[in-house]
Amino acid sequence: MPYKTSRNALLALDNGGRFYNIFTKANDGNISAAELAKVAGVLGDRQKMILYLEMSIINLEEKARQEVYARLSDQLKSSLEKYIPQHFVPSEAKEKALTGSNAVITGIPEFVESKTDFAGFVMVPISTGKSMSFIMVPIMDQYNIYKLRDKATDEEFFIAHDRSSFKFPEKTMRFGGVIKELQQDKEKKDNDSPQKFLEIYYYTELSM
Repeated sequence: MPYKTSRNALLALDNGGRFYNIFTKANDGNISAAELAKVAGVLGDRQKMILYLEMSIINLEEKARQEVYARLSDQLKSSLEKYIPQHFVPSEAKEKALTGSNAVITGIPEFVESKTDFAGFVMVPISTGKSMSFIMVPIMDQYNIYKLRDKATDEEFFIAHDRSSFKFPEKTMRFGGVIKELQQDKEKKDNDSPQKFLEIYYYTELSM
């Protein structure tokens, strides 16, 4: 996914948006939210847009990154300041990652099969006619869970990805997502501090 040059990044990002974005034009020197949303594969979610942007230009040198930033619309520049992700290895994420923030964490994923290794709940929206409500479901019913290991210290941080037959290889990878907290039952909630994990939206393998 990461672009290799600023030229490739700008060609992809300055794309004119979707067909109904009649006020945006491709290759006009300005990257709008509609254009970034198109290439990021999201609709209106600025936090995910910025996460995609940072993951896509993460391998560029600083000068090349600044070339991309300079083309962002004023609205996107404001979103960049608000949502720019912090970068961690698993041992750092445990201490420093802030709930609700974007984060990029690098490590080696190890698939978790046992529900006792990572127990807790997540809130899932359900439609009840005209309104929306939330129910708590076990996290492992909703996601594939991995222990992300720090190669240097062997410390771990949990990451979660939508359930599917696909499994991440046990290689050094970079994951972009949002830091979330597990919901606990009432007994544990009173005694334990919430456990954090990374909900993954974008990822890439690293050559190491």
